[in-house]
Amino acid sequence: MRVLLIGSGAREHALAYSLKSDASVTELHVAPGNPGISELATVHSVTADDPQSVATLAQNIKAELVIIGPEAPLIAGVADAVRAIGIPCFGPSKAAAQLEGSKSFAKEIMASAGVPTAQSMTCVTQEEIERALDTFGAPYVVKNDGLAAGKGVVVTSDRTAALTHALACGKVVIEEYLDGPEISLFGISDGSTVIGMEPAQDFKRVFDGDEGPNTGGMGAYSPLPWAPADIISRTEKEVLIPTIKAMAERGTPFIGLLYAGLAMTSRGIRVIEFNARFGDPETEVLLPRLQTPLAQLLLAAATEKLAAHPPLQWSKKEAVTIVLASEGYPENPRVGRAVTGINEHNDVIIFHAGTVVEADQLHSAGGRVLTVTGLGDDLTTARENGYRALSQISLLGSHYRKDIALTASIAQKEA
Repeated sequence: MRVLLIGSGAREHALAYSLKSDASVTELHVAPGNPGISELATVHSVTADDPQSVATLAQNIKAELVIIGPEAPLIAGVADAVRAIGIPCFGPSKAAAQLEGSKSFAKEIMASAGVPTAQSMTCVTQEEIERALDTFGAPYVVKNDGLAAGKGVVVTSDRTAALTHALACGKVVIEEYLDGPEISLFGISDGSTVIGMEPAQDFKRVFDGDEGPNTGGMGAYSPLPWAPADIISRTEKEVLIPTIKAMAERGTPFIGLLYAGLAMTSRGIRVIEFNARFGDPETEVLLPRLQTPLAQLLLAAATEKLAAHPPLQWSKKEAVTIVLASEGYPENPRVGRAVTGINEHNDVIIFHAGTVVEADQLHSAGGRVLTVTGLGDDLTTARENGYRALSQISLLGSHYRKDIALTASIAQKEA
């Protein structure tokens, strides 16, 4: 099978890593790719969110499956262009991708599907914003209605900060604060059938102890030893299946990955947000644990054959991933600095996020530079493996969280 993967981040590097290990993949092409991905696949230059450019490339290389990694190409309608030329595509249509592209649209779908979520108000004017802030009170949860690269959400007890963020967003969704731990759970959908993957937990705040501003994600781990044993089946029943059914009934079937960000509240599961693609950095802990051949799974979804697909198989290994970020991330990342010390280690996979090769030297090219995933028989071992490899990497001014999966690993040891 000739596979074309669209994207250039750590998520796409993780996807490429898993696709490469699928025996059914005879050729792996990635566009635009990154230096890490180039070691696994043939890399092409393409504007990822240009539907016609991607469709032309898919046609030229005779792709038999196209997988779209990032959200921007999905919102731009790249999946529609690929399907229009008869090539199976894993990724929702432009209409279905509005589940991520618009927070207010996602709320409408959840309401129609009976999916439990936070009470919310969609606001445009300052008067509406202030009324919503007063209605829900602190902590204030303010979400940019559109895409914001994982940085559109502010959760704060400072009303002035909440108001400032809301006014800068234009259209904004303000909602009640949800208590309880958060879980990320992915559903693979073919438009009618959906298969839940194992849960993960990510760490959004930039500093240890969940301090500092939100980011695109500073680390993650999986499995979750503290999660309810029936979390996958419950999420399928209460969240994923009703949402996929509601989308189909609207004439906009969702074919691709539906990411459900969940809060495990005292009142039960509540959806915090939907994304329309593999999450980052959760993908970097989930895919190294997935034993089911990835390309065959995604092809089954793209061709509406998931109902006949066997249950997913998972390694008993546990995984912890840590993000190495540039100095100044997330507000003002410094880029163009040399990255050294990326060495091979047992039970460690290093995924490239924002990197570029200049004059035969690897340099940083984004806020999040590398994602280091450690594997082990338990979370403590996985953490040790990941952090040991990370400690050998040198990038001037860089930083990373030291507490990824720490609380869970301690609790696991004490159990």
